[in-house]
Amino acid sequence: MESSRSSSFFQDLSSRELSGFRVRKRPRFAADIALSFKEVGALAIEHNGDQTPPLAVSFCKTSKNSHIFALSDEDGIVSLFNTRSKFSLFSSHQENSENSRICEWEAHRNAVFDVCWLKDDTQMITASGDQSMKLWDVQEMKCIGILRGHKGSVKSISSHPTNHDIIVSGSRDGSFALWDLRIPSCSKVGNKELCLRASAVVKGAHLSPHAKRIRRQKSASKSITSVLYLKDELSVATAGAVDSVVKFWDTRNLKNAITWCQPKSSDKDTRLHGISSLSQDANGSLLSASCMDNRIYLYNVLQLEKGPMKSFSGCQIDSFFVKSVISPDASYLLSGSTDGNAHIWQVDKPHEDPITLTKHNGEVSAVDWSSFEVGKFVTSSDDFTVRIWNSQNSSCSSSKRATSCNRKRIMAMPTLEQAKDSDSSDSPYFDRANGNIMEPKLGTPESKVKRFLSDAALIESFEKTPEATAKSPSSVLIPPSSMKRKTIRDYFLVAS
Repeated sequence: MESSRSSSFFQDLSSRELSGFRVRKRPRFAADIALSFKEVGALAIEHNGDQTPPLAVSFCKTSKNSHIFALSDEDGIVSLFNTRSKFSLFSSHQENSENSRICEWEAHRNAVFDVCWLKDDTQMITASGDQSMKLWDVQEMKCIGILRGHKGSVKSISSHPTNHDIIVSGSRDGSFALWDLRIPSCSKVGNKELCLRASAVVKGAHLSPHAKRIRRQKSASKSITSVLYLKDELSVATAGAVDSVVKFWDTRNLKNAITWCQPKSSDKDTRLHGISSLSQDANGSLLSASCMDNRIYLYNVLQLEKGPMKSFSGCQIDSFFVKSVISPDASYLLSGSTDGNAHIWQVDKPHEDPITLTKHNGEVSAVDWSSFEVGKFVTSSDDFTVRIWNSQNSSCSSSKRATSCNRKRIMAMPTLEQAKDSDSSDSPYFDRANGNIMEPKLGTPESKVKRFLSDAALIESFEKTPEATAKSPSSVLIPPSSMKRKTIRDYFLVAS
């Protein structure tokens, strides 16, 4: 199967140090995509006739499976749906669900708050209110490992950008933990699933300054609401329910956060507002944070001391179930909203009103972009539906990644091979005839050099701004004789 690894901004910097080539411009969606989005289909979320609210949605991470997304709900069920199914205008939401559902299984006997695809979409981690996470073989729908250690509901999970055996999780108990799936640190459960323990745990990562005066039952005051493994492969970002602070941690030394950032509060509003979700673009240069003050803040990870570079308003964030996510090419920002609408902003036009999508009848919670199908995304809501959307732009094929829209303007290196697109019939999970789960096609592993080059063809390098250039350490602009790998910590130290 093809690799899900992607070239990040930090990998681009390392390559520039080694080879000295000019960093290419980051590709963007065609400009007129923002002018029109349409609903492709709506799916009812119910089991045996009983409706249940969806809690998390996540598209597959490889181009071959980029039309498939996973959905988890309050009943602990995980479902996979094919967004390339044909949705009739005359079909009910229930019929659409039946036609597009690839499979479903009970992952937990409690709510599943987050899902994370691993290893070319062959495995998945689920985070649950039962205080555990489970590792799944997706093709077999079989649990192959249980991760235990948190003392509260597991609210968020994120995998290492290139090594999917390493996971970070955040919990309502106020801790975040690192896990290595290669280390069986506990015994088997019922001779079936392997029980794993955390490699490292940080407790009280986001404590309230008034924590001593808060009663025990108010556990939300210390809850970790979102965790994110950054593209430099060594740093983790965390956010909590207590305030709008985003903390950054070096996984090699977790005693203290290496830095933190927070939007400036106005004189009129001195209340503390928590953060419901974090996201980053494919290059890893930008990070978004959805705040309970009804704003979404955008940070440049190399200039965190300046605070948010942009903020976006127009949505209503009254619960921690409302999420937002930046598009893979960092052109658009998609958010749910308590007002029953989904909102989309152009990142380079933060002061303009967002595009409002009004089809839902309840709070719009989890949302996600397809990584390889330009302009496609899904929104989920408390109205017990998930809606699939796509741009009406005809200049780009819906089955190609954002880079393909600019293929004529942004040329790949002569030695690079373009990624081949595939339709739903090529998916390792979808059998048109029987609707069964299929085994993936295996091939000879690629060499590291070939894999890096092919990844570079999929995602073009980040365009350095004059501000970023001014703040960059000299070792990036003028490589030293002894090469030392740059991490996000190095940039913080230089800035200070």
